[in-house]
Amino acid sequence: MSDDAVRLDKWLWAARFFKTRRLATDAINGGKVEVNGARAKPARLVRAGDRVQVRKDALDYELIVQALADRRGPASVAQALYAETPESIARRERVQAQLKAQAAAYPQPRRRPEKHHRKQLASFKRQD
Repeated sequence: MSDDAVRLDKWLWAARFFKTRRLATDAINGGKVEVNGARAKPARLVRAGDRVQVRKDALDYELIVQALADRRGPASVAQALYAETPESIARRERVQAQLKAQAAAYPQPRRRPEKHHRKQLASFKRQD
C-alpha cells in the first residue's frame, strides 16, 4: 500500500464515522458510501481530495478527504481528516431540525406504565 492512499473502510473508521471497521465495511457493501460519485468497495483506496458521500441513519454527509489515517485516534485528529461541504452541513442541519420537530410532536412517556395502567391501555385497545 502506498503512503498517499488508504483503504476506504479504514479511513471511515479512523475518521470516526463508524465505531468499528466491520460497521464501515457493512455500510460500504450496503451502498451507503460513494467515492467521487461512484459506489465503492471496502478495499478502494482513497486519496486526499476525493469526495466521499456517507449516508448514516437519516443523515447525509458529503466530505472532502483532506488527510489520511489508517489508525483511529482522538476525535480532534479525526475531524482534521475531512472537510464537510457547506451544502452538506445545511442539508444535515435541516434534517436534524425536522427530526427534532417530529420527536416533539410525539412525546414519549418518561417511564413505563405501571401494571394497572397497562391493563387499562390493553382493555382500551381491545375495544376498538
